[in-house]
Amino acid sequence: MKRTRLAAGAGLITAGALALAGCSVPYESEVIEDTEITVSWNDIIDNFNTASTSGNNVANSNVTYMTTSAFNYYNDSPELVQNTEFGSYEKTSDDPLTVEYTINEDVVWSDGTPVDEADMLLSWAYIFGAFETEDGFLFNYANPRPELATQVPEIEDNKLTLVYDVPYVDWEVQFSTGSVAAHAAVMLAYPEIEDPQEAKDQLVEAIQNGDEEWLAPVAEAWELEFQQANTPDNELVTLSYGPYIVEELVEEDYVTLVANESFAWGPSPKYQRVTIRQIADPTAQVQSLQNQDVQVASGQPTPDVLQLVQETETADYYTGDEATYEHVDLTFNNGGPFDPATYGGDEEKAQMVRTAFLKTIPREEIVEKLIRPLNPNAEVRNSILQIPGSPMYDPIVEANGSAEYGEVDIEGAKQLLADAGVEGPVDVKFWYPEGNERRAAEYELIATSGALAGFNVIDDSEPNWEFTDTAANPINPHDAVIFAWASTSLALTGTDQYLGTGQPSNFGGYSNEIVDQRLKDLETELDEDEQIQIQIDVEKELWTDGYGITLYQFPGLTAWDKGVEGIAPAPLAPYYFWNFWEWAPTAGADAE
Repeated sequence: MKRTRLAAGAGLITAGALALAGCSVPYESEVIEDTEITVSWNDIIDNFNTASTSGNNVANSNVTYMTTSAFNYYNDSPELVQNTEFGSYEKTSDDPLTVEYTINEDVVWSDGTPVDEADMLLSWAYIFGAFETEDGFLFNYANPRPELATQVPEIEDNKLTLVYDVPYVDWEVQFSTGSVAAHAAVMLAYPEIEDPQEAKDQLVEAIQNGDEEWLAPVAEAWELEFQQANTPDNELVTLSYGPYIVEELVEEDYVTLVANESFAWGPSPKYQRVTIRQIADPTAQVQSLQNQDVQVASGQPTPDVLQLVQETETADYYTGDEATYEHVDLTFNNGGPFDPATYGGDEEKAQMVRTAFLKTIPREEIVEKLIRPLNPNAEVRNSILQIPGSPMYDPIVEANGSAEYGEVDIEGAKQLLADAGVEGPVDVKFWYPEGNERRAAEYELIATSGALAGFNVIDDSEPNWEFTDTAANPINPHDAVIFAWASTSLALTGTDQYLGTGQPSNFGGYSNEIVDQRLKDLETELDEDEQIQIQIDVEKELWTDGYGITLYQFPGLTAWDKGVEGIAPAPLAPYYFWNFWEWAPTAGADAE
């Protein structure tokens, strides 16, 4: 790659002398003119609404993290840091739990429209599942919490007061503004509305009056109009109130962001442009780093990839576990081998088939061959709810029933199928993301082991994660899927997002009344011993039901060109993107 030297005293792109609310020092941009950096990820953004079920993934969030602002964020410790340059929040009462949010003046969307109480009220409507229809929630949010805060918040200029129905343990990370502008969702739903303020006024009125008929087109636009795999024609889709603005997007290739010249309410980035390039193959990522086509590589490593990184003299690297875990989930409602309907509604027979399949999954072999070469201390993860090393992990694992799956048990699996009266081969359509080298290897190990017990594990891979778009695919067509859940916070609650009956991210159709109730109990339980017991109760049900199986904690590997400084990978998503504003050309180095 051709690179030009960054001269001393290079020009700065200033955002103007905008005084921040409560600050006496004018904001000064630190963006260095004509600098750019290219980084890589295994996927690229195709949905600008990361709050929606279909948009709720890391590749999308990496981008919107750079184009939005928030009341707080996690650093690499990880510790929760308040972003007071954007706004503030204060718990004003414990009974009832009441939190007041304020967005600072001069915070604006990239079209100049203020970020204000209308945006926060829209967030309340979808985060707390305020509107529910016969078909589900009006806004197809990834994790709606309708029981937490049913009262329409009071609003005034740039303020929203949120009153909880219950004392909620994770209130500090429950609420924030999103990646979709309130006026954008309205104007896309109602093109005849051309004034942003009018759009916001009508939205506020509709939410306050409970006008679901008027809100329905807005909710539809909120979910569908922001699904864009190429540069959108309408700038409403890519409005920003963060340090960067999306400049160009090419499907399954790259996205380029340019510094937002209006930004003045948070830490300033240094690079004028950032390009995120999609490179699914981690080996190809490192080769691109060696060729200086990208300056940062980070993906799902293999032992060969680690060795390649270690041989790259022009790069530094970091390894460490991430707060992300690999797992296999089974589908309960698609007419496949794990669905009671396949056996005339016989739930016990379906449960036996699920258990039999899970007993064949070679978890230790997967860890030994694919993960331990990257992290010699890696172990099989045996809790669905807690990360290894956390204070709650060991007591939960001791009592949750995961020991039943401690070793591959081919004979036990065969016996379960025989007891269920199910003759093999049992076809299992198994999905993994096509092009993902490590998961392809995991599939091969699982298929080989499963065949020994009479399971015909069929490669059902495709690259686009289509089963996660529940609007297009309300029932998962795959019998088993392998992927990872990435933690974005240290919240105790939130797993009902994928474990709760009918929840938007419950892709397997799993339903258990005890699980639903105990997860609800967890939301308001403040005693740590009781929190552990609740999670034990939940996990006992999950392991007994054959919900799925945990594999391992993700080994993280991030490598970066020595011409870049400020890269500090974090265990929580968005991983190395968390401090993008600190990325900068190394002093005395060339800049692209």
